[in-house]
Amino acid sequence: MKKSELVFIPAPGIGHLVSALEFAKRLIDHDDRHSITVLSMKFPFTPFADEFTKSLVASHHGIQVIDLPPVDPPPPELLNSPENFVCAFIESLIPHVRNTLTDMLSSSSRVSGLVLDFFCLSLIDVGNELGVPSYMFLTSNSGFLGLMLHIPIRHNQKSAEFEESDAEVSLPGFWNPVPVSVLPGAVFDKDGGYSAYLKLAKRFRDTKGIIVNTFSELELDSVKSLSDGETPPVYMVGPVIDLKGQPNPSLDQAQREKIMHWLDDQPESSVVYLCFGSMGTFGAIQLREIATGLERSGHRFLWSMRVPQPAKGPDDILPEGFSERIGGRGLICGWAPQMEVLAHKAIKGFVSHCGWNSILESLWFGVPIATWPIYAEQQMNAFRMVKEFGLAVEMKLDYRLGDLVMADEIEIAVRRLMDDSDELRKKVKEMGEMARQAIIEGGSSYIAVGQLIEDILGSISCDN
Repeated sequence: MKKSELVFIPAPGIGHLVSALEFAKRLIDHDDRHSITVLSMKFPFTPFADEFTKSLVASHHGIQVIDLPPVDPPPPELLNSPENFVCAFIESLIPHVRNTLTDMLSSSSRVSGLVLDFFCLSLIDVGNELGVPSYMFLTSNSGFLGLMLHIPIRHNQKSAEFEESDAEVSLPGFWNPVPVSVLPGAVFDKDGGYSAYLKLAKRFRDTKGIIVNTFSELELDSVKSLSDGETPPVYMVGPVIDLKGQPNPSLDQAQREKIMHWLDDQPESSVVYLCFGSMGTFGAIQLREIATGLERSGHRFLWSMRVPQPAKGPDDILPEGFSERIGGRGLICGWAPQMEVLAHKAIKGFVSHCGWNSILESLWFGVPIATWPIYAEQQMNAFRMVKEFGLAVEMKLDYRLGDLVMADEIEIAVRRLMDDSDELRKKVKEMGEMARQAIIEGGSSYIAVGQLIEDILGSISCDN
């Protein structure tokens, strides 16, 4: 039988690329009736994204990559809203996507569907023009899905963005009222992020299905609450993570070996790992507060730090004598191989920005988190992990860039994470085991992937 072909169009951010491409590989491994074509974008802020894409799918013969032509970036004033900037960039690619898909269809390719990132939903119209159904791959979770489904309904009622002065809001997918302070910053930006979110959110129900990087053991009740008769089928297929660890353009093998050798020398379950994601950069004052908090906690630590310009290294900005006082009890590095670090027996806790990929990775390896969200939907993720799931220690839930977290707050959270977390650690490990069971044959996510495949193939049969 001629294979059907799925066309994946991921957003060019590394966090989006990793899970989308790992899911593409999982589909191929699950059922060889599909082949997959990935349309790769050249985004000005991730110049290595196309190389990264090719490296992730290199070992899978059922996946090919087509490079979309470069386009001029949107006007720089749109950078005031990253969400608006990315949406405008994707929309500028519409003619190239249309031409590529037309060429594929004219060459007798049996294109059975588009799998679009959340930021790429404007491409639904191209699929509709060409008679190709669209599915959305959501790199976040059902909480963010609930917010996005709610935004158009709320807008029709109030015709306004959220107000930071509001106290809380009831959202589908949440068991508790959600403090407005933990909503993504974009929803307060009337002319930027809010308008972009509203435009995207209106397209969610235009898809044939919503594929979510989560698993039912963690979020089944949340997803059930989203069923309203109008929302497309939701497929919980996670956790979709890159167990080999994503390649990094600044990868330094000597740095990796230094980190791993240092961890090898530490006692089991004795180290707290701090990492704030690909955009987690702090100023010198905040870095000094982190250093002081870590020193006072008395715990061993591995700290992945971005040194702000013009400092040449950590010693230029950290408290005087910090390195000498800490000695071998701590290691400060730049990039760190996060998957290897979280898997190491020396790691007991993780101070994290609460990006969804990092949360899934921490659950997978049974490492509890102390929450320090920074941007996008991370504040909501932190709220759910602490208040709804009971799977994390609260450091901050509503942090925004420019706030200052003091050393005593950091010390207290690290101590709670490392000293008093036996019950929490047990609960996180149990959830991690459920995550592992979900993706193996017979597991909830494995079954969901199979159902998605059957629904895609059934949709083709109906159309024919």
